[in-house]
Amino acid sequence: MKYTKKDLGSFGLHLINTDKFKTITVKVIFHTPIQKEEITKRAVLTDVLLQSTEKYNSKRNLTIKAEDLYSAEIGTSNQRIGNYIFTSFILQTLTDDHTEKGNVEQSIEFLSEIIFHPDVEEKSFQKDKMDLAKYNTVVALSSIKEDATHYSIMRMAEAYDKTSPVSYRMTGYLEDLEKITENNLYETYQNMINNDYVDIFVVGDFDNKEMTSLIKKYFKFKKIKKEKESYYLNAKKPRKRRLFAKETIDNTQSKLAIACPISKMTDYERNYSLVLANLIFGGGSDSKLFKDVREKNSLCYTVYSLINKLDNLLVITAGIDKNNFNKTVDLITKNLNEMKKGHFTNEDIEIAKEFYHTSLEAIEENENAIISEYLFEEILGLDSIKERSEKMNKVKKQDITKVCKKITMDTVFLLEGVKNEDN
Repeated sequence: MKYTKKDLGSFGLHLINTDKFKTITVKVIFHTPIQKEEITKRAVLTDVLLQSTEKYNSKRNLTIKAEDLYSAEIGTSNQRIGNYIFTSFILQTLTDDHTEKGNVEQSIEFLSEIIFHPDVEEKSFQKDKMDLAKYNTVVALSSIKEDATHYSIMRMAEAYDKTSPVSYRMTGYLEDLEKITENNLYETYQNMINNDYVDIFVVGDFDNKEMTSLIKKYFKFKKIKKEKESYYLNAKKPRKRRLFAKETIDNTQSKLAIACPISKMTDYERNYSLVLANLIFGGGSDSKLFKDVREKNSLCYTVYSLINKLDNLLVITAGIDKNNFNKTVDLITKNLNEMKKGHFTNEDIEIAKEFYHTSLEAIEENENAIISEYLFEEILGLDSIKERSEKMNKVKKQDITKVCKKITMDTVFLLEGVKNEDN
């Protein structure tokens, strides 16, 4: 696998050469500092753009064209990464070797058509397409509780700091949806095209010179962007006393979510010590939380921890019986304190390192994972895969203990299931 980055002035081009796949994957990422009131607009916008274009003026015509391109797949996503919102357009198409000459270029042109030539009239999106997109957003908003784990983490984040991007709901907000019109959504689109930072990633077996020429031909951004703001959120000072919050839900199982801010990390701690600390503490089936809270004491159905480096945050989540709430929180606290005291073995460290290396090896087996890898090398300043593998081998027990001492349990949220199992 070979990586080449090119600064084309108005956007960054990232070419990743590999012969592992029969497909070419192109991901066009628009990113800009996040604003809460713009989240819902982006959700509606990406929906509208996938319904029709100037040339293909219906969903049916778009689908027929994709089928003509040997079932090329195009999708979109909106996600928050630190201080930014990322709006992405993803194309996956078969290489010319597995179809016919020109298929890749036609597919890239098709993606360009969706991004640059929306179905608009007099600087306004079509009302029927808008109504459908709004309806889809309402459906998504009304179903946010269906994934109780995700919902509990979302509600915990709002309790943790309702003013921070950490708490923003990427599904959107009903009150903002009602304010969206065909005209102001087009303004949002124009602002994204003209002012967002843009990075284009291409993964597959291709000639770099030819691919660069294709991307420059079909993706023309005129504006040179100014220096970016930091992707990192400011570290939040932990509360002196934990905040406990609760909400009920019509489920038999309860969900526990805990926010743990991490203070004053160095880059080395963020990318190495913290990663191993999380794996040992709650990152898998060999972790302390899994073995102690779930297996030994049978206090939960699931339990794990995850880290968000850009948010300076470690999150713990568990599926529990509501009657086990206090015992579970106490035992999680005990295990975190043990990590701070270095009460874990060299074998624990080696198992975590082995898991980490296996995860690095798996990156090359998936196009989206490859793109994420080089994206985060770009925005986080990560070392290369090879360098990370070598540096991770050198992490010592005292490094892990040191970063654990910077972790504080701040906000404990219980999504309490009140449904009786007998009903």
